[in-house]
Amino acid sequence: MDAMLFLTDDQLLQGIELMYFAYKGFTSDPDRILQNYAYGRAHHRAIHFINRHKGLKVNDLLDILGITKQSLNRVLRQLIDDGLVDSRVGSKDKRERNLYLTDKGTALERELSDAQRKRMRAAYRAAGPEAVQGFRMVLENIMDGETKQRLQRIKDS
Repeated sequence: MDAMLFLTDDQLLQGIELMYFAYKGFTSDPDRILQNYAYGRAHHRAIHFINRHKGLKVNDLLDILGITKQSLNRVLRQLIDDGLVDSRVGSKDKRERNLYLTDKGTALERELSDAQRKRMRAAYRAAGPEAVQGFRMVLENIMDGETKQRLQRIKDS
């Protein structure tokens, strides 16, 4: 029988604890960089997804982030006013707004993601390819159904 089916509560709690500490490490480098701009993690997430999906619609970003329109508007207004994000009228639907990073926004995104890529690359190399695949499966299975659907919509677009 599969030994993974018999994880103890203590082993599960250790995993939960490791997730907390890993998240702290994963976000610490970008958090330090964001402090220079008086930005927070919501700004980082917006910059990340706008970079990954050029021309992303505001409504799609709302769906991805799962935050209120008011919260997103505050974040986007600041990024647009600071010259990091460009909001353009949609080519098919003039009511839509498509989001793009400016050169300045692309530079900040690169600085933020370089720090995280460095940490992820080192961890992946230390763990090996089988562990990386297993880690991806664990993360995907931790997500709730709604988040999995969001991720699939992102992949499909």
